Amino acid sequence: MTKSIFNKGLILAAFAMVTSGLIGLTYFGTKEQIAHQQQQKLQAILNAIIDPSSYNNAIANNCALMTSAEYLGSNEPQHIYRALNNEQAVAVAIETTAPDGYSGKIQIVVGLNDDADGNVMISGVRVLDHKETPGLGDKIDLRVNDWVLSFAQRIFNAESAPRFAVKKDGGQFDQFTGATISPRAVVKAVKRSAEFYQLHKNDIFAAANACSLDASPVNSASSKAD
Repeated sequence: MTKSIFNKGLILAAFAMVTSGLIGLTYFGTKEQIAHQQQQKLQAILNAIIDPSSYNNAIANNCALMTSAEYLGSNEPQHIYRALNNEQAVAVAIETTAPDGYSGKIQIVVGLNDDADGNVMISGVRVLDHKETPGLGDKIDLRVNDWVLSFAQRIFNAESAPRFAVKKDGGQFDQFTGATISPRAVVKAVKRSAEFYQLHKNDIFAAANACSLDASPVNSASSKAD
């Protein structure tokens, strides 16, 4: 009787070990697959706002973490992805927050580079995450409307800075019928990102690499920016 109980105990223990091992293998396999998918989504977003032929580094794995509530809209560190060509600075993709959306914070990524005359050029913008009103403010989302594409190839300098506003405020960017707050918040965030790049370009490219996929809004919300 005792021997039978002992044998059954061994069988149960062995079964538990095998089950635990299979669960562990599944977890690590799934985790690696998720990480790979996240990396692909991140790369797709970065390539949408920075010309992929302009750089030859692994941009998704090269970023600085910088904090500026004044310019980047948050007291939390923001990722700034750095595009290089043969180790020379080419462009950046700055994660930023518009804290003044109609329904809360709007997470954005802004592509920036220097044009031939040394002006800041906005190469592209994508809204990563938001809770703006469906049918109104959600037109900031490329899945709903192409409004966000209007930022591409815009020059930002002392002369053009006053025009970085919605038309209702005397600027060059459209607002939406019945929804001005959402586009206004995005335009302001893009403008602040360009100003931050002007002021801190050298610091951005000199900073130590500090990429962390799990902490990045670009990564966690990338499905919203396809």
